[in-house]
Amino acid sequence: MKTYLSGIQPSGRQHLGNYFGAIRRHIALQEAEGEKFYFIADYHALTTVQDPDVLREMVLEMAVTYLALGLDPERVTLFRQSDIPEVCELTWLLSCVTGTGLLERAHSYKDKLAHGIRTSVGLFTYPILMASDILAYDSDLVPVGKDQKQHVEMAQDMAGYFNNTYGEVFVRPEPLIPEDELFAKVPGVDGQKMSKSYGNAIWIFEEGKPLQKIVGKLVTDSRPPEEPKDASELLPFRFLELFCDAAELADWRERLARGGADAPGYGHLKMRVKEAMDEHFHAARVRRRELLADRGEIERILARGAETARARAVATRDRALRACGLRPRSS
Repeated sequence: MKTYLSGIQPSGRQHLGNYFGAIRRHIALQEAEGEKFYFIADYHALTTVQDPDVLREMVLEMAVTYLALGLDPERVTLFRQSDIPEVCELTWLLSCVTGTGLLERAHSYKDKLAHGIRTSVGLFTYPILMASDILAYDSDLVPVGKDQKQHVEMAQDMAGYFNNTYGEVFVRPEPLIPEDELFAKVPGVDGQKMSKSYGNAIWIFEEGKPLQKIVGKLVTDSRPPEEPKDASELLPFRFLELFCDAAELADWRERLARGGADAPGYGHLKMRVKEAMDEHFHAARVRRRELLADRGEIERILARGAETARARAVATRDRALRACGLRPRSS
């Protein structure tokens, strides 16, 4: 039976790009045969978030987001990274067999250096902690996008370094990259890639007048409704492609291409985008309100997940300690 492992970076309110790029894929994966371990990476977040209250809220928000959107804690082990101290022990063991050259090649580290951003030891050794997260649970498959493949490859390298030194201890993980990344780059309201840093994002759970206002900001041109248009060139239509079925999209394309007095205007397209979002996320909005009304239940879910995950991590940690000639903690 395969074991899947995915880390979820707590980064505040999640937008449509996050949903179509990763969240939806993670939730769909719970239907696959095998064990699934999903952790909220609060240790990793410390490299950028150093306000404890903000971090706690970001972790809560991420847990609520996944649970509201359909993650089933009976089928997926959902937990906080920091509830598994064994990953820090494994990080030290791996750091003793990993050369600095590998870490210097990490894309995120090189990118920050190139932009003159001050780096920390935590950022430099970030890939080792990430490898520990992957290896702690004997993970076979790690769902990632193409731009994150290097993380898994570095974990493979570190597992190899350790196994070559001490014998077969760690399972070699493999990246699970989706064949269809059609929605990996959801546009923002300005047409660029959706990103909180660009200020062009639409929050997954936005509704009512705030949603209407942000959808109304979708960039359009000044052509009149009756002028024939190529639907694929229109930003509101690109949003409809995220939510509407093939038959409805075909109808919009035909009406826009035909033009004339009964052709839809940009206002009609934007109205349909809001309606489609309301339809798609209605149940999740209701579930989110229920979860936030009982935060204790969220903590209980995370605690149960940590108990399951830690049992696996302890076994891996002890196996690694024994291989190094150190005394296993649970003996």
